[in-house]
Amino acid sequence: MTNLFALRIKTTYSQHRDDMSFIDQGGVRKLPLFMAILLLFQLISTSNLGVSSSNSLNKGERPNIIFFIADDMYPDMFNCLPQGKGQNLTPNIDRLAREGVLLKNQYVASPVCTPSRFNCLTGRYASRATNDEFINFTKKNDGQTVIQWNSFVTKKDKIIPHYLKELGYATGMVGKNHVIEVNDLESFKDYWADPRKSEVMAKVKRNYKKTKNAILNTGFDYAESVYYDNPNWIGLGHLAMQNMEWIASAGVDFIDKYKKQPFFLYFATTIPHGPTQPERSWKADPTITANGYINNIPRVMPDRKTLPKRVKAAGIKGQDKELVLWLDDALGALLGKLEEYQLMDNTIIFFFNDHGQKAKGHLYQGGIHNPSIIWKSNGFKCGHVSDALVQNIDFAPTIVEFAGGGQLEGHFDGQSFKSVLDGQGAQSREASFFELGFARGVIMGDLKYMAIRYPKFANERTPQERSAVLEEYNSERIKMKIPTVNDDPMAKYSHFSIIPGGQHAEHGSYGRTEAYFAPDQLYDLSKDPHETKNLVKDPEYKSRLEKMKNLLKKHLKQMPGSFGDLKL
Repeated sequence: MTNLFALRIKTTYSQHRDDMSFIDQGGVRKLPLFMAILLLFQLISTSNLGVSSSNSLNKGERPNIIFFIADDMYPDMFNCLPQGKGQNLTPNIDRLAREGVLLKNQYVASPVCTPSRFNCLTGRYASRATNDEFINFTKKNDGQTVIQWNSFVTKKDKIIPHYLKELGYATGMVGKNHVIEVNDLESFKDYWADPRKSEVMAKVKRNYKKTKNAILNTGFDYAESVYYDNPNWIGLGHLAMQNMEWIASAGVDFIDKYKKQPFFLYFATTIPHGPTQPERSWKADPTITANGYINNIPRVMPDRKTLPKRVKAAGIKGQDKELVLWLDDALGALLGKLEEYQLMDNTIIFFFNDHGQKAKGHLYQGGIHNPSIIWKSNGFKCGHVSDALVQNIDFAPTIVEFAGGGQLEGHFDGQSFKSVLDGQGAQSREASFFELGFARGVIMGDLKYMAIRYPKFANERTPQERSAVLEEYNSERIKMKIPTVNDDPMAKYSHFSIIPGGQHAEHGSYGRTEAYFAPDQLYDLSKDPHETKNLVKDPEYKSRLEKMKNLLKKHLKQMPGSFGDLKL
């Protein structure tokens, strides 16, 4: 404790070494009484975190941080990736990639919306969630933790905003929530009820207020233009429309309000996730929001009516290109506001897509491998492309360290990769672990092992029970006029769910590989990057398979709950 005290006094003193009142005629430094009091105050204010003296950095030394999280972007929507090079009109995303760093080996621990966001905000695996829905679902599945859209942050969890507020930051969330637990939301008996009716609108506004307050109760200072869930799932079909201007206006407003202190903005888009039809996205009524109808259309972005003309003028062809430009315009609104207040040189922007979209709902590479971009005005010493192996559970510790909170061991499952960006080395971990639905996985070097295990009751369901489960799932989608994906109650389960034939989210990859339904899968990614050949029975890989199984077993023993029969 004495050494820590001395270190803080020494560091704080050095920050004022250029103040000439410290020096007498003999050149000896003296500490005036008022400065001694100041030092004592700063010591007390930083002691509760147990971190280094960087907590007391000036505004100019602590960066503003924007965490921009997009929803369901495909690789071909990024010009900085080989799949999408030159195929998009995205000048602002392109700028981030050109001036910042592309993390080529970024992975997502749990590749669907809610757990991925939980990973980012907590720095922890989603199986550590403690919200009632997750705990009750675990009990329902015989003690097996099943990560789906159920791992919500509660007000008891310590997440990024808590750490940053202790460091003097203002914190805000705008856009898609789908991660903060919101209790007692009121349901609508008729999904197609008219939201202009007073009693319906009153319920809409009560739900919106509950969502906003839940966010504020988990450490955020600001929450506006928030969607409880994707537009299709906020309760009313007539309000299930995208509105990026509404979200962007809240982001701009946050910067307006908190520009004079360090700030952290969690900016979550609802696009390009569905609904993607132009009539329900960039061609929709711009007065429709998750909080009902607004009177004034926000004017913080280029007019959405210009999107097709701008795409055509740029010679860009293909589906959803207007949608991607619309998202890029929202990023441009934030950059414009930073430039207006001359904050660009003191801001770090994380641009993250919530998960891979090529195999969403699965632990295949198309779901978990998900490059991201990090930007600051002068770039990073690591260069413009990094091969470091990082995961989305690493965001929280990295952001805290950038904010001056040091490396907080024991707080996160992830680890800070600030040193990687600073050019001081590569991220090193023995293995990376993944969890989603009824699947678990591990990657070490070029090898990847996956295990799929279902609870005993799921394997023993009768045909009648399977029919009932499938009918309940399909009827909800039919009510909302959303397509169903399977009508056969005897279809096999997916990795993600025990609904026959799987759910819509993972349907794009369901049963697409030869070994899809195998309970154990091993792939050599150096030879088989598309995971087409299961090596579990290959004698050449026998010893390495056992090593991978043991790694996963060791990891699972440290996680809450069980995982199937654990006979890996």
